Amino acid sequence: MMISKRIGRKQFHFTVQGNNFHETVAEYDRLSFSDVAACGLCGSDNLDLTSRVAQDKFKYTSIRCLDCRADLTFGKTQKDDQTVFLRRREGGELDWRAMDKSDR
Repeated sequence: MMISKRIGRKQFHFTVQGNNFHETVAEYDRLSFSDVAACGLCGSDNLDLTSRVAQDKFKYTSIRCLDCRADLTFGKTQKDDQTVFLRRREGGELDWRAMDKSDR
């Protein structure tokens, strides 16, 4: 099964598979995040997917604004670290973070 997600100007295609229909749909559900049209801080649609490893053990995947360098990190569920979602604040809005000045 092919899944398309729009992040800013770009369209990303993910392929999921399983041994049967149920397993294939379960794999699809693991990509439970919605499309992200623009940066939540500056409004730019110049976004990209990024990944990094911190302290040689913590793996992070995020959406990065290429204009203001804000970051929206994916979270994982505790039960299943293969299920991802976009982090949100208590009010429900996406948890965009401004660039940390130490990242420069």
